[in-house]
Amino acid sequence: MTALGDGTGIAYSLAGSGPLLVLVPGWLSHLELSWAIPAERGFLEALAGGRTLVRYDKPGCGLSEPTGRAWSMALELETLAAVLRAVGAERYDMIGTSFGAVVAAGWAAEHPGEVERLVLYGGWVRGAEVATPPVQRHVLGLLTQHWGLGNDLLADIFAPDADTPTRAALVGYQRAASSAETARAMLATSYAADITDALPRIGAPTLVVHRDRDRAAPPAQGAALAAGIPGARLEMLPGRSHLPYIGDVDALTHAIRRFLGLAVPRRSALPTLTPRQREVAALIADGLPNREIAARLGITERSAESHVERIRDRMGFRSRAQIAAWHVATGR
Repeated sequence: MTALGDGTGIAYSLAGSGPLLVLVPGWLSHLELSWAIPAERGFLEALAGGRTLVRYDKPGCGLSEPTGRAWSMALELETLAAVLRAVGAERYDMIGTSFGAVVAAGWAAEHPGEVERLVLYGGWVRGAEVATPPVQRHVLGLLTQHWGLGNDLLADIFAPDADTPTRAALVGYQRAASSAETARAMLATSYAADITDALPRIGAPTLVVHRDRDRAAPPAQGAALAAGIPGARLEMLPGRSHLPYIGDVDALTHAIRRFLGLAVPRRSALPTLTPRQREVAALIADGLPNREIAARLGITERSAESHVERIRDRMGFRSRAQIAAWHVATGR
C-alpha cells in the first residue's frame, strides 16, 4: 500500500519478474477479484511473462481507500505517480487500457525520460467523441439511478463476446470494485478528457492497438491516437469487445509482447481442482466458514481448512473472496 499526498491509501501489486511493465487501469479495477476471473487472469499472466507487472487500484476502487476529492485527470496522474514512487520506478514500459490509455499517454507526454515503450489499447483522444451526448447522459443516468442495471448495460457494451459465467462475474466485479457515485465520476471524467495537445510530445516508441468493431471506444479514436503520436504504430485487430481479456486475447497479447521484445509463448491453461475441492469452493462462494463446510461435507474442520489451503495454493489465490469469485465466474 502507498498513499497520495492527502494520505489516501492506494493498493498496488507486483507479479512476474524482470523489467517493470506498469499497467494503467481503465474504468474500474479490483486487484484481488480481477485475479479470480479466469479470462482476466490469463491476460495479466501473459503480460507478466518476462516482466514485473505493476497493477494498482485507483482511489475509491477495489482495495484502495476512498477519497472525498472530485475526480479528475489530475487525480489519475497523481495516483499513477504515487505507485511509481512506491515501486522505485525510474525507467519502465507502460501499458494503458481504455481510459487508462488516455492517462498513460498523458503521463508519457509529461515524462519523456522515463517511459521506454508505450502500449495504448482501446483508448481515445477526445472523450466527447466516444459517444454522442445523449448516449453519455443515458449511461451516466443509469449509473446514478440503477447501479446494477447500468452494469448490465455496460457489460453488453464492453464485453459482448463474454460467455454467461464471465458476464455474470463482470457485473458482480463492477459492483464490488466501487460505489455508483465513484463509477459515475470516473466515467464522466473519461468523457471529458482531451489529450490532443499532449500527443505530439510523446517521445517513447508507441504501439496503439484497437479492435476494429469496438463497441465502447470507436476505432476512429484509436486511429487518431496513433496519428497524433510521432512514429506510433497502429495495429487494428478484429473484434468487438472492449475489455482486453475478452475476445481474441491471443492476438492482442501477441501484439503487445512482440512490441515489447518478448517471446510469444503458448498460453497455458489455468489449473483445475479435484471434485472435492470444487465442492469446497462452492460452499465458500455460499459464504460458509470452515466449520460449516466440514459439517456439510461430513469431514473434520481441519480437513476443510486443508482443502481451502490447497485450493489457494493450486489456483494462486490469496483469499476466500478470490475463491468465491472464481467459482461464480466459472460456474464450476
